[in-house]
Amino acid sequence: MKVAPQRIAIVGGGPGGLYFAALMKQLDPAHDVTIWERDASDVTFGFGVVFSDETLGGIENADPEFADAMARRFARWTDIDIHYRGESHTVGGQGFAAMSRKELLGLLQQRCRDLGVVVHFSTPAPAVDVLRESYDLVVGADGVNSVVRRSSDVFHSTVDPRRNKYMWLGTDLVFEAFQFFIKDTPWGTMQVHGYPYSDSGSTFIVEMHEDVWRRAGFDTGEEFPPGASDERAVERVRELFAEELSGHQVFANNSKWLSFTTVRNERWHDGNLVLVGDAAHTAHFSIGSGTKLAMEDSLALAACLHEHRDVETALTAYETERRPVVESTQRAAQASLEWFENIGMYAGQEPTRFCFNLLTRSRRITYDNLRTRDSEFADRVDAAFAASQGLPTTAPAMFQPFRLGQLELKNRVIVSAMDMYSAVDGVPGDFHLVHLGSKAMGGAGLVMTEMVCVSPEGRITPGCTGLWTDEQRDSWARIVSFAHERSTARIGLQLGHSGRKGSTRLMWEGMDEPLPEDNWDVVGPSPLPYGPGNAVPGEVDRERITAEFVAAARRGAEAGFDLLELHCAHGYLLSSFLSPIANQRTDEYGGSLSNRLRFPLEVFDAVRAVWPAERPMIVRISATDWVDGGNTEHDAVEIARAFIAHGADAIDVSTGQVTADERPAYGRSYQTPFADRIRHEVTGAAVIAVGAIASYDDVNSILLAGRADLCALGRTHLYDPHWTLHAAAEQDFRAEWPVQYRAGSRKPPSARTDAVRPRLSLLRADPPDRNVHLRWTPHREHSVLR
Repeated sequence: MKVAPQRIAIVGGGPGGLYFAALMKQLDPAHDVTIWERDASDVTFGFGVVFSDETLGGIENADPEFADAMARRFARWTDIDIHYRGESHTVGGQGFAAMSRKELLGLLQQRCRDLGVVVHFSTPAPAVDVLRESYDLVVGADGVNSVVRRSSDVFHSTVDPRRNKYMWLGTDLVFEAFQFFIKDTPWGTMQVHGYPYSDSGSTFIVEMHEDVWRRAGFDTGEEFPPGASDERAVERVRELFAEELSGHQVFANNSKWLSFTTVRNERWHDGNLVLVGDAAHTAHFSIGSGTKLAMEDSLALAACLHEHRDVETALTAYETERRPVVESTQRAAQASLEWFENIGMYAGQEPTRFCFNLLTRSRRITYDNLRTRDSEFADRVDAAFAASQGLPTTAPAMFQPFRLGQLELKNRVIVSAMDMYSAVDGVPGDFHLVHLGSKAMGGAGLVMTEMVCVSPEGRITPGCTGLWTDEQRDSWARIVSFAHERSTARIGLQLGHSGRKGSTRLMWEGMDEPLPEDNWDVVGPSPLPYGPGNAVPGEVDRERITAEFVAAARRGAEAGFDLLELHCAHGYLLSSFLSPIANQRTDEYGGSLSNRLRFPLEVFDAVRAVWPAERPMIVRISATDWVDGGNTEHDAVEIARAFIAHGADAIDVSTGQVTADERPAYGRSYQTPFADRIRHEVTGAAVIAVGAIASYDDVNSILLAGRADLCALGRTHLYDPHWTLHAAAEQDFRAEWPVQYRAGSRKPPSARTDAVRPRLSLLRADPPDRNVHLRWTPHREHSVLR
């Protein structure tokens, strides 16, 4: 589509701004493009930048001449070396390309000069309002401290400075691979991220937690002017990492201690104003390059402006296209940066498992990814896992047996508790027999009931099951007997009380909404409703409710359940006592965490006293309330520690659902980091990870990295009741199938097809004589392991 020439103002002469300018001038030389850069043309920060194959493919299609110039300067490598506790582990098959940031800027600056872009170096840009009146489009490419971003409230920015300190340095030691140096020091764990960017130098980033940084004496309180490096700190780094540097030099380039800042914006454009690169979003350097993201933004923005006649439509299309990609990257980056913030937790891990943990920290890289790239390393990971568990043979981690208290589980897969809201007067019926029976025959090691309520008033909805009558017990005994007779799965009872979240409609009629009639009174620690439409809870009769839990536990034992889980999560009664959001009491049951724990621990102790000693008892908790002022992961550690001290055999780590005001950070395996923290900071019990774990590859990766001992999956088992058996077939593991199903225990061969895969199509720029291809579909996706 031929668009009218535009007057374009770009604030920021880094790679993102320069690349966008060059692309627009190639699309139409009539575009009037001007860049303002406050620094001189030869000023840059850092040393090398890394690109993925996917990004390079886009650059090559958009501008082959520029891509060729970049390629001639690349340092390429395929391995990652991890140095930890005196051992070095190499993982191959990756594929990286990097180059000098200074050379990249030089190439882009020359490209802009050749194309007629006007660039004002050492010149602050005019006021944003002035630019918006004088130009058709204003692009904010001015980095993490963007003036353009701060000029408009419409972006709704959040800026999150993180806890680690890092310093960007260079060295004349040319690494042969990407390097992670993990160094134990008297002050704590420090790490180096190193990679080559030319035949004469490598990037050398030193990072550590702020507490380690302070203990090591790096916090001098001294301020350094722009362009100046912290030479004292640089010299100290040379001394600390002398062994790793092997006599080579370390160079500074405006090198001083920084705290990484995560930038997010609810919007990226406002009228004729748009943000790209770090001005719009940042992603931690441990998984990729901000330069890479900025250039991808620029390519997408140029394409959208070329494809749409008016600026507003083009900017909306740009944001629609790029936002999902960036948010996915930011989720991975957040997981990675938090892993490095907490690296001290893993100081005791066996080296091979530590390496696997490091490589899979962002959750983008998994066991299967690594096996594809380096099967020998994957074999070492399997062997290390088996050895750490005292197991005689290797197997997929999810199919290794596990002992929970005195209960033997054939594998580490749990069918998570899922409310079905299908009981009549609390009695589980044929639906529950089929539902739980099919899951037991589906291969999991442990199948959990839904939350079974201890009284009619403790139900969430009229459809919830219970254990307050012998009729309910006998119906549960029928289901337990079926599971034991027809499968090798164990079956567990989840016991709970709805608290202030009770007397609501069935989920599919309006989740958490009050019943239109026949409501019952709800109770809670304080007279605070769960949400705006929910009832105000009355005072808790602690003795009566404790007795109800005890009576239900006795019936559960009589029904034959193998395990009992006390539900202290998701805002139900015991959870609401734990949370400062729901519990605002001023007596001995409120206030401090130890006080808020008092009633849940009283109930736990009473139930443990009547539950058979040989059968395990576990606890489900919400590790964070996902709201300011609520419980955090630090509180979760103390809550877990308290229950373990009282005899819990495992902690089932969920999150949230304590308040309707929560803002969860959803994503793949998003609750696993909370399980990971508890497993590494609290000893004495197993840890169960749950939440958006959707594949056997995720399960294996979580277990192999040591983030949990078992994994619970809910919706996955609704989609496929025989998911665990199918996962065994996919991995060529011979699981024990029900005799009636053994004929189907091998995956059927895939249907043959003569269909031809469609050819890649490139949307070429207009006019056709210009060699600019802004749309590119990669031959394959390439995941960078950083």
